[in-house]
Amino acid sequence: MCLIAWNWQPDSATPLLLLANRDEFYARPALPLHWWEPAADGSQILAGKDLQGGGTWLGVNRTGRLAALTNFRSTAPLRDNTPSRGELVAAFLTSNLSSEAYLQQLAQCSADYNPFNLLVFDGQQLMGLESRGAKVLTHTTGMGAVSNADFHTTWPKLTRLRKGLQAQVSTSGPADLRQFLPLLHDRSLAPDSALPHTGVPLEWERLLSAAFITTPAFGTRACSVIALHQSRAEFVEQSFGPQGLINDAHEQFEINFARTRSVTLGP
Repeated sequence: MCLIAWNWQPDSATPLLLLANRDEFYARPALPLHWWEPAADGSQILAGKDLQGGGTWLGVNRTGRLAALTNFRSTAPLRDNTPSRGELVAAFLTSNLSSEAYLQQLAQCSADYNPFNLLVFDGQQLMGLESRGAKVLTHTTGMGAVSNADFHTTWPKLTRLRKGLQAQVSTSGPADLRQFLPLLHDRSLAPDSALPHTGVPLEWERLLSAAFITTPAFGTRACSVIALHQSRAEFVEQSFGPQGLINDAHEQFEINFARTRSVTLGP
């Protein structure tokens, strides 16, 4: 993912509402939202799938766990001998570790991966990891967001998305998840004076300042809205190619909350 915003209200009817866009080169093969084959223990992931790396950028499971990942934008070349960052999402969704235990364990080896941010929810705690400094964060109640920098960095598109999410939640709540999709379809560019300085050419800073990105070879590949209610989940996802919309999925299922382990076990 390259853009994520959420509303975390643990005592409400919908503890977690999350919006996200995945930006990627169109040439990188992927499957749209689907239920993966069950693991040996019967656990099952609902997510798109990166066919090159084998992982995913955003997913949930039947116990109400959620994980989402963004890359960190930098001019430093990516290492080609590192594990796929998408594996970290799938690994959390098939784990029974708590959010804190999983991230504390991952922080010890986060430098083995190209830079990333990971957001995880175990049904009780919403937490994040910034891999550059192996920093684990506990997210507080309310609105939050992350793109290709540290959590809550105030890039223009993050500010617009958070304000739009706040306005819609305040007026109507998450009754129809598709009402949030126009926020993710926003192609507005930020003025040059508001652009971040991430080391890429100015033309790219402009293009990447939109929530929904379109270029001939690179763009927004998926727009996702997830609502985790007290006992059920909803997941809406639209997939895009260079010519436009190619898949539209809507999944609903009951959540069977599972107990999480707060500590890891040694080998």
